[in-house]
Amino acid sequence: MNHLSKIAIVTGASRPNGIGAALCRELARKGIHIFFTYLPHYDVQTGYEDVQHDWAEIFTKELSQYGIRVGSMEIDLSTTNAPTLLLDEVEHTLGTPNILINNATHCEEVSYKELTTDIIAKHCAVNITGPTVLSAEFAKRIETVGFGRIVNFVSGQDKSPELGNLAYVTTKGAISAFTKTLALELAPYHITVNAVDPGPTDSGWMTQEIKNFLQPKFPTGRIGTPDDAARLVGFLVSDDARWITGQIIHSDGGFID
Repeated sequence: MNHLSKIAIVTGASRPNGIGAALCRELARKGIHIFFTYLPHYDVQTGYEDVQHDWAEIFTKELSQYGIRVGSMEIDLSTTNAPTLLLDEVEHTLGTPNILINNATHCEEVSYKELTTDIIAKHCAVNITGPTVLSAEFAKRIETVGFGRIVNFVSGQDKSPELGNLAYVTTKGAISAFTKTLALELAPYHITVNAVDPGPTDSGWMTQEIKNFLQPKFPTGRIGTPDDAARLVGFLVSDDARWITGQIIHSDGGFID
């Protein structure tokens, strides 16, 4: 499929130090056209310090230096019509996308004591409904193309429990099950579906105290970076990864919790 122009959607690329931005850069370096989504007010609320004014314009200019076409959209993927709005905009701006990276996420750390209907509903809307409906609509639009890649992001729920983060792990765990089943449904259309667990990643949320706590848990001697996740995704969307589907890949440097 080397003759096929590759167009990738990367959700959740709202700030320079995040995994989403690293994914965009890695794919752009490979000559893949990029359409990224962003939602800066979520990152501001979450407390990230690298949120930039005019981010879409700044990042578009950066990615364009790789000689690719770039589009973007500020969108809340939890809204009912978000998948249709997003895919229509991508097709209008760049053409029919054949790569989808579901990276956007919602996380509020709560245990069973703090869990409420509203909290679980917010997590479900972004972490389950958003990527599942978007993936289904994406797949329907490229059934006849003969090439497609979907990569979902999970967070180690298949390896071990994560105390105090009940809503997040529950919804991310659902994506692991979704990945395995969707992969079988889409295999006849040569659309692969995989999930990546990057492990704890230093993407701007770690304090020095957290880093000191986590680093001994990495037998490789360092904490994961967004580029580590991006390199794996770059391979999974390539032609060489056409035989890999339905996998939950723990690319976490051997992290031991």
